[in-house]
Amino acid sequence: MPLDHRLTPEHEELRRTVEEFAHDVVAPKIGEFYENHEFPYEIVREMGRMGLFGLPFPEEYGGMGGDYLALGLALEELARVDSSVAITLEAGVSLGAMPVYRFGTEEQKREWLPRMCSGEILGAFGLTEPDCGSDAGGTRTTAVREGGEWVINGTKCFITNSGTDITGLVTVTAVTGRKPDGRPEISSIIVPSGTPGFTVAAPYSKVGWNASDTRELSFSGVRVPAANLLGEEGRGYAQFLRILDEGRIAISALATGLAQGCVDESVTYARDRTAFGRPIGDNQAIQFKLADMEMRAHTARLAWRDAASRLLAGEPFKKEAALAKLYSSEIAVTNAREATQIHGGYGFMNEYPVARMWRDSKILEIGEGTSEVQRMLIARELGFTS
Repeated sequence: MPLDHRLTPEHEELRRTVEEFAHDVVAPKIGEFYENHEFPYEIVREMGRMGLFGLPFPEEYGGMGGDYLALGLALEELARVDSSVAITLEAGVSLGAMPVYRFGTEEQKREWLPRMCSGEILGAFGLTEPDCGSDAGGTRTTAVREGGEWVINGTKCFITNSGTDITGLVTVTAVTGRKPDGRPEISSIIVPSGTPGFTVAAPYSKVGWNASDTRELSFSGVRVPAANLLGEEGRGYAQFLRILDEGRIAISALATGLAQGCVDESVTYARDRTAFGRPIGDNQAIQFKLADMEMRAHTARLAWRDAASRLLAGEPFKKEAALAKLYSSEIAVTNAREATQIHGGYGFMNEYPVARMWRDSKILEIGEGTSEVQRMLIARELGFTS
């Protein structure tokens, strides 16, 4: 039976709604936020009112009762215009709220999810550490049980949504013991913002995603109730791997949006820009660039939707998510480079969206698993273990 990735009327209505929001609300304002390195609270609040942060969650927890495909559609349409806004949504949902939904107790879900689904607060995902990078199993942050509390010490880096005025919690991985073979036993623990000893550093100075919030976090004798353990003790590493598998679908949708946005901007520019007495789009060399860019974006879209459909069907999707993330992130970089070339000198000017897209694209090959990690995962799924 052939795959059919045509959208239902409900999904298509959502896609169009977010497309209009991106063009009418985000596009006119985001450039100023981006160049000033400011978090776009007004835009994020509007996204919350639209229900975007609650898209894949049940209505009983304040969500919209949608699914991961709906989230991907929203991310793609936002990223066609701006990736800072898109990554704020992606991290808030798939990395912030999803761990609580997937692994939290009923009490934890009812305490945190309604406010995250409404956009009242943002959640963050504290996994990466300065000395570990892609080696999540090398976590050095520790959490020691003392009576009815966990005492946490350590540092996390590159954490999105972790220091905004509306950040409500960070879920962190920490070593809580040792297995019989000596390997660390890693657990996940919810740390509310403002907890004594929990310090949020100043925002990083980044190449791209300048209107999103990314910071280093430190934990010095941070005490939280034992009930803040998320899921089973010692299962934190496995839990976060599952979250990353799903998150790669979301990042792939975002990367696809950036790649398609490069096509959108370049087609418009090629029609309007004249050189030697005619539109540059009349030149076959430009037409072929645009055709290749469209081909890449279209193929990436099929890849992330295929992975999402497998997730929704309850089928294995790890390999497909890695394939989608790897391909879409790499073609986003290629499309951004080609869009800049088509724009010529104007592509190097920050007033043009493609300059922003060029700066934003590279991180897609790094965040939520580097391209090298994706190739490793795909090879493992093909039966190779070394």
